[in-house]
Amino acid sequence: MGCFVVLFALVSPRLALFFVWLFSDWLSRAFDSWAVPLIGFFLLPWTTLAYAAMWALGNDGVHGFEWFIVVLAFLADLSSHFEGARMRQPGRT
Repeated sequence: MGCFVVLFALVSPRLALFFVWLFSDWLSRAFDSWAVPLIGFFLLPWTTLAYAAMWALGNDGVHGFEWFIVVLAFLADLSSHFEGARMRQPGRT
C-alpha cells in the first residue's frame, strides 16, 4: 500500500488522499472526524497525507522524527499556495 501512496502522491497529493480514503483505514485511524481530512483535502493535502501516513506507519501516533516529516509536508503546502498566489499577480507570464 505504501508504494502506491508514494506513487500517487508524486502525481497529486489529492489523488493519493482519495485512494488512501478508498482503499485503507489510515484517515479514520488518524482523524476522529471526517471534517478534518475533508478540509485538509482542499487546503493542506500534503500535510493531511503525511500526518495520516505517519500515524498509520508508526505506533498509533505521531512522535519524534515523524513530526519533521509532517512539518516538511506543511512547508510544501505553503510553498505551493504562495507560488500559486505569486503566479496570479498581474504582469506575470
